[in-house]
Amino acid sequence: MLQIEKLTFNAWGRRFFDEASVALPPGAKVGLVGRNGIGKSTLFRLILGDHVPDSGEIQIPKGARIASVDQEHPATPVSLLDTILAADVERDALNAALETAAPERMGEIYARLIEIDADRAPARAGEILAGLGFSTADLARPMADFSGGWRMRVALAAALFAEPDLLLLDEPTNYLDLEGALWLEARLRKYPNSALIISHDRELLNNSVDAILHLSEQKLDLYTGGYDAFEARRAERARLLAATRSKQEAERAHLQGFIDRFRAKASKAAQAQSRMKRLAKLEPVAVTLEAQVAPFHLPSPARPLAPPLMQLDDAAIGYGDGAAVLEGLNLTLDVDDRIGLLGVNGAGKSTFAKMAAGALGLQAGRMTREARVQVGWFHQHQIEALDPADTPLAIIRRAMPEAGESARRARLAQFGLGFDKQETTVADLSGGERARLLLNLVAMRAPHLLILDEPTNHLDIDSRRALLDALNRYEGAVILITHDRSLMEMVADRLWLAADGTVTPFSGDMDAYARYVLDRARTRAPGQTRKGRKRAA
Repeated sequence: MLQIEKLTFNAWGRRFFDEASVALPPGAKVGLVGRNGIGKSTLFRLILGDHVPDSGEIQIPKGARIASVDQEHPATPVSLLDTILAADVERDALNAALETAAPERMGEIYARLIEIDADRAPARAGEILAGLGFSTADLARPMADFSGGWRMRVALAAALFAEPDLLLLDEPTNYLDLEGALWLEARLRKYPNSALIISHDRELLNNSVDAILHLSEQKLDLYTGGYDAFEARRAERARLLAATRSKQEAERAHLQGFIDRFRAKASKAAQAQSRMKRLAKLEPVAVTLEAQVAPFHLPSPARPLAPPLMQLDDAAIGYGDGAAVLEGLNLTLDVDDRIGLLGVNGAGKSTFAKMAAGALGLQAGRMTREARVQVGWFHQHQIEALDPADTPLAIIRRAMPEAGESARRARLAQFGLGFDKQETTVADLSGGERARLLLNLVAMRAPHLLILDEPTNHLDIDSRRALLDALNRYEGAVILITHDRSLMEMVADRLWLAADGTVTPFSGDMDAYARYVLDRARTRAPGQTRKGRKRAA
């Protein structure tokens, strides 16, 4: 389906690909992985023809349809359902042709509509939209009614509905909640055509793809299997390369020692010359050295407080005098609890987080709260609210007004922002660098409670692992909201579910919750998902 031959591409003063080659088989679902900023999205732009290679070729079968999801759908007056249906260009064109077709052509058009199962299209669109969190009432709403985040979901739904021959997805779970991510994971497993997916979601890469395409050092390497298999094979490859290099270095030392001893001795001159030739022919074994990921610093509270940190009795929370968003809350948070907060977008998870952080009071009921509790609260709006002209050094100066300049710079270096990044404007920092800065800042004063609302959106897999390690070392309480199932499974020891206007303990584990989400999506969807679509030869 996709063949890349000796691709070389330079832009913005750097080389992204250096004679990189790979061939992806038809129908394969492939995860594209690599460190942040290494060129994964640039590869998509090259495949789509937005950039032109300096040399090499990108070959796609003639007539193959390619679709990508890289921006939100426009805010048009067209209804949600009609927007999705229009994504199937052939069906849309055939229906339009019926309006003006000559009588002798109508039979041909109807035959083709039957062949592509056009009558099932509304039900299929409804199933996709339900899986991505849209309600039945949403289907008739105009696109202009939806926020940017929901219009990103529409763009994803349209691409899945159209079923292009090659689907390009760039971090598709970043604008989904956990429920949407679980549904997408299942949907991609049965996607009938080829897909190339940039993702840092370990569960998606383990459960939904057939192969991993690794971008490193300007080259592309394809590994069969999911992400865990890729990691194991890459580690084994690195071990073998290191062993080969060690053996070669020993041989070099032996040859050089012989040459140094006997080069000037007439009786051994020929042998010395032979060993010099052998030494010259030894190609150095390149051992890939991955850049080390800076750890996260989440200091534990110096003195634990008496439990509970927070207790809610028949509490209700909302905004102003409006109706309660959540009510009937009867929950206890202890000093070492690790709570995973589940629920669809709009169920009240962020509202609950605001209350737990002390930024929103109760409308009714009673809350018992430890008076000395310090809270570190991370949420996505903090990243969006950063001043683009600000710098990490200016931000840390405000956070550490009494510290010296060297101490501030040392703290930023601990955060993973080296000297070259400390006076870079926020606008020029990557999303991962901004998230890393803010995550470390909110935890800097060793809070008793960390509230993390989608902390991994901009982090690559290695940075997510570093965050996991830091959270498992942290000895305070944690409330975690995330679409990253792996992080949720490894951090949370209790699950709470926001649903039906309240938050209650969820008795199952994440596997049980995944089954709950998929069963609910099936019951909400009009009709059943058909197994595949017929396409014209």
